[in-house]
Amino acid sequence: MAVLEGLEFYISKRAGRAIIDHGMIEDGDRIAVAVSGGKDSMTLLQVLADRRKFVPIRYDLVAVHIDFGFHPRQTRSLIGHFKALKVPYVVERSDILRKTDPKKINCFWCAWNRRRELFCAADRLKCRKIAFGHHKDDIAQTLLMNLFFHGEISTMCPRQELFGGKIVIIRPLAYVEEQMIRRFARQERFSAVSCRCPHADVSNRRKVARIIADLAKVCPEVTTNINKSTGRIKKEYLG
Repeated sequence: MAVLEGLEFYISKRAGRAIIDHGMIEDGDRIAVAVSGGKDSMTLLQVLADRRKFVPIRYDLVAVHIDFGFHPRQTRSLIGHFKALKVPYVVERSDILRKTDPKKINCFWCAWNRRRELFCAADRLKCRKIAFGHHKDDIAQTLLMNLFFHGEISTMCPRQELFGGKIVIIRPLAYVEEQMIRRFARQERFSAVSCRCPHADVSNRRKVARIIADLAKVCPEVTTNINKSTGRIKKEYLG
């Protein structure tokens, strides 16, 4: 039996708890792992790949990278990483960026189009489940973003069925803090990239992340509390 050590042990342990709590992975699953090349998705892929060595169920992984041309030198590095982990991979190249008016490009546009390409690839690869690298901080930020900017209470679900169950999104890092992932990425020397889009620094997510970081100075458990709130709704105090 393989034994994980250090940071990967703790990340894998939390991922395992999330997987069990939300019934994310079952025996015989074929899972498409969305790998952008950032620290979160690369950590997710390594943890899921290494867990196969000791968990009591069998599942297959396919790494899927959607290439819009933002990072032309990144693909070769990613392919090397996939091969080192012995994970089959698919690189989906799209020229949609070149064909789109720059004024229409923002974080929502990018995320929506990447997801569309990913769903198509997963369907072609016969992967019912798609794993995203969203972590604990992403989930808290999304809840506040929807509250502040859309006037609704909703966030990312650790496990979410779409299209009548045809596609199931899973987020095994839902219990893992970004800080731990960042440390692990440095430790493993991932050649991870950050978003170079000119809209990134002014995105609503960045604004909300700064608010939470500021609140954490006086309430270290703020992210945990935000995430817990979705399961502790007091309906008698809601209009």
